[in-house]
Amino acid sequence: MNVSAWVWAVSLVVLTAILLLDLLIIGRRPHEPSIKESGLWVAFYVGLAIVFGVGLALTTNFTVAGEFYTGWLTEYSLSVDNLFVFVIIMSRFGVPRQYQQKVLLIGIVLALVMRGGFIAAGAALINQFSWVFYIFGAFLVYTAINFFRQGEPNEEDFKENVLIRWSRRALPVSRDFSGSRLTVQENGRRLFTPMLIVLIAIGTTDLVFALDSIPAIFGITQEPYLVFTANVFALMGLRQLYFLLGGLLDRLVYLNIGLAVVLGFIGVKLVLEALAGNNLPFLNGGEPIGWAPHIPIWLSLTVILGTLAIATVASLIKSSRDRRSAEKVPVG
Repeated sequence: MNVSAWVWAVSLVVLTAILLLDLLIIGRRPHEPSIKESGLWVAFYVGLAIVFGVGLALTTNFTVAGEFYTGWLTEYSLSVDNLFVFVIIMSRFGVPRQYQQKVLLIGIVLALVMRGGFIAAGAALINQFSWVFYIFGAFLVYTAINFFRQGEPNEEDFKENVLIRWSRRALPVSRDFSGSRLTVQENGRRLFTPMLIVLIAIGTTDLVFALDSIPAIFGITQEPYLVFTANVFALMGLRQLYFLLGGLLDRLVYLNIGLAVVLGFIGVKLVLEALAGNNLPFLNGGEPIGWAPHIPIWLSLTVILGTLAIATVASLIKSSRDRRSAEKVPVG
């Protein structure tokens, strides 16, 4: 793709305007959105992504659109996994439901900024060193193994990192929330509210998840514009999806296994592409390895869609069976 500067500029302006509109809505009326409201917003953002992909198909070709859809779907599924940790953080710090929207939106903005930096760095590395695919691929396979071992996320899995622990010790923090404000005046002293600690927890969590998601999307496409837009569309609507899914998140017991398969597949795909374009002097004399196959985008999309669909259906079936079994257990 040859994306001109004005296309980048228009894309950034439009996407920023949408995020600002979201922020304006929350700022004017902090509340816990209903299922209907959340569903309409999620449908709106998903519809935007679909329309954007159609636009790519009409202005470029179907391969480019397929790369966008595959990357968007991969990032969207990884973003849903983020929601498990967000739920744990909100619960751990006791964030009031009506203020969780603001926390989520700020977290999404932080994620976009950090991922933008990672995307720029990743694109620069790929342009300079093609062997970086070996590192990305190995990292994704390692992450997939960890996802598989980890199983269903629970509150015990969340460990406060060094920055959170330091913030608790070093910063003067009030005992209670004061709306969605970050500071409060108490007895003539300016204190930070627990909301700041929550934002630090969300921000550092976003940083960790970006380390997984950026190599994954570069395994689908190396076009920076597609990488960036797929990430943006995956993150937009995540706030409403948090409230829409609600208790359903607890029922997606096999999601981590599905994500492990997806990340493992993309990791292997990256390694195969690195082998096909090999220039490492200590491997095959620095020559490309002919037997390494190229995995087409339609196959990648099929594998990712099929894996996530199977994981979701299997999760709902298991959760339904477990719930019926629990109801049959006599009380007392």
